[in-house]
Amino acid sequence: MDEREAGRHAQESGGRGNRSERAQRQSADAWPHAEATPPVAARQRATSRPHVESQPQSRAASQAQPNAMSQPQPDAMPQLRLHAQSPAATQQTTLDPLATRYHEMRSVSRWQECNGRGRWLTEAELFVKQGRLIADLEDDRPYHGTFKSYFPTYNAMSDQQLRGYVTWRTAVRRGEVQETSLSFAYVYLYEFINGIGVSTPLDGFMRMRDFWHAYRDIAPEMDRFARVWLRDYVVYHGLGPQLLDGDKTLAFDRALMELRTLSSQLEEAAGVNVPYAESQGRAAETAGGERATRRRSRRTPALPLPPDSAFESRLLEGIDALSTYRIRLSRLYKDCPDDLRHVACAVYVRMLEYYRHNRKSGLLESLFGEEATMPYTMFASAVFYDEHPHPDAVVELDPIHRYRCEHGLWSCTRVYGTREKSPKLGAIMRACDRKLRSAMGYPHPLKAHEEPKYLERIIDREITEWLEWKAAHAPRIIDIDLSKLSGIRSAAAETREALLIDEERDDAAPTSSPAETETPPDAAGHAPRCEERTADSTVHEMPEDAEVAHPAATTEELPGLFAEPMKPAGARTATGGAPTPDSSSPLSPEQTAYLAALLEGTPTPLPPGTSEDMLVDAINEALFDELGDTAIEFGPDGPQVIDDYEDDVRGLIAR
Repeated sequence: MDEREAGRHAQESGGRGNRSERAQRQSADAWPHAEATPPVAARQRATSRPHVESQPQSRAASQAQPNAMSQPQPDAMPQLRLHAQSPAATQQTTLDPLATRYHEMRSVSRWQECNGRGRWLTEAELFVKQGRLIADLEDDRPYHGTFKSYFPTYNAMSDQQLRGYVTWRTAVRRGEVQETSLSFAYVYLYEFINGIGVSTPLDGFMRMRDFWHAYRDIAPEMDRFARVWLRDYVVYHGLGPQLLDGDKTLAFDRALMELRTLSSQLEEAAGVNVPYAESQGRAAETAGGERATRRRSRRTPALPLPPDSAFESRLLEGIDALSTYRIRLSRLYKDCPDDLRHVACAVYVRMLEYYRHNRKSGLLESLFGEEATMPYTMFASAVFYDEHPHPDAVVELDPIHRYRCEHGLWSCTRVYGTREKSPKLGAIMRACDRKLRSAMGYPHPLKAHEEPKYLERIIDREITEWLEWKAAHAPRIIDIDLSKLSGIRSAAAETREALLIDEERDDAAPTSSPAETETPPDAAGHAPRCEERTADSTVHEMPEDAEVAHPAATTEELPGLFAEPMKPAGARTATGGAPTPDSSSPLSPEQTAYLAALLEGTPTPLPPGTSEDMLVDAINEALFDELGDTAIEFGPDGPQVIDDYEDDVRGLIAR
């Protein structure tokens, strides 16, 4: 080996020595309580072989073999001397208990040997084994950096990050939930899922739910996974569905079951509760009879008349729970609930018939999907190790949502489709509201949207049938002018006097004259009221400021029901009935500020104690009377004002 080669060899050895020194300094920073203890792997290598020292090559030997570069000879190699380690050298420096626990956890190997065979541990199994070793560990070494990992585990953390996580977890267990790296929060949830640090499954569920409720204000994106994991936790451990009362999926299932039950009752009442395939076969055999049945169903009302208010209210409530258009918050529904309720429910019944006859799937199946059984993975998107195969079990959360485990494999039976409110059903309800306002001359019309022609025909037909039936069965109201009652009585007395004979007149002489028997008016000068009513008429007492020239019967006629603009609810005071000026805006100052910031795209602090979801719902409800529709919707980037209503919202803010 010449001098240049020897110099390069010395530089490489020096570089390796520098890297070793840097690693030792980092280890000392991560473990300040350790007394200059080398890493575990280094200690294992040091104790597994005798101490080796390198003897530098003599210059004479180097000169004796100048051409031995390609194939080194034994005498050209560095001379090695083996020394037996002394007891003092083999004695390892004692670690404090905290560092010992960390090193014990780090020493868990991915390679496990058993009965002469070996296997690699999965990342989830390694996570569980390491987590059990530090389940009750506490630390006081915060980590101020950022930890990000797609599937975060202890193995993905550095020593400083691991100590920082344990320090943060210690504070959380004491009730101090602080913001940290989101990956730390997911590792904490993984511990609950795998039963690390919990006494019972119920204890794990409660603590997992409490942490999610506390941390969701910091990281709302956690809802996407935490809801599913909590539901899987209940199913996997058989805790009972009553723990999931606030689960949105189960609430959606209940609303869907209610609407399915009411729809089935309507089909049974119409005599059409026949499976789709069977009904198609019968229709092919008797096409003429099917057409006759359709014509007959069009002539009959979709719902019984007079309407069943209780059933229609229940049906509309079920529709409203699954519709993006909140028809029960409509201004027309507040003013004329019977009209809008009947028309909307009748149109829904006609849509059930239309989909049954013209579509491969029914209305609800087309909107929300069909019930099916599919394989299911417990705690998907989480680090989960199923140490022991789960016994066979069947867990039912509700009649349309249940899980089954057979031979350790899970399956789920539920309605597979959208789990959100239906925009198509919302469009149907909005079309009913808009067209009924137009037919009744309502002073607050809605903007026209493009709707299918068949839907427009169905809605127009149901509106016409309802308004015609309502006009034909409107109660007749008779108004009596009480000021003419005295003249009527005088004329009746004169007629009676003219019909009396002399004997009857003599017998009636002691009695008082008609003028004397007339009942005097009251102190206010008003004539006595008529208390007599006919069997088929109703006498309504009119207010003093009411105009008798316009009988009430005209307000029950067909399209002119709202020919004059209606006054707002706050137009009269409670004492004198005098008109008062309407408020400049239906929004509070906080809501106005939030809307203005939302339109400008700048963040705005929320009012204390109010979440963004609650504030957006309050603004939508306040603007529903003005716009007749939802003004703010949640998109991928958060809440945003719908483009169609930006000008209207700006106008309301500018009031």
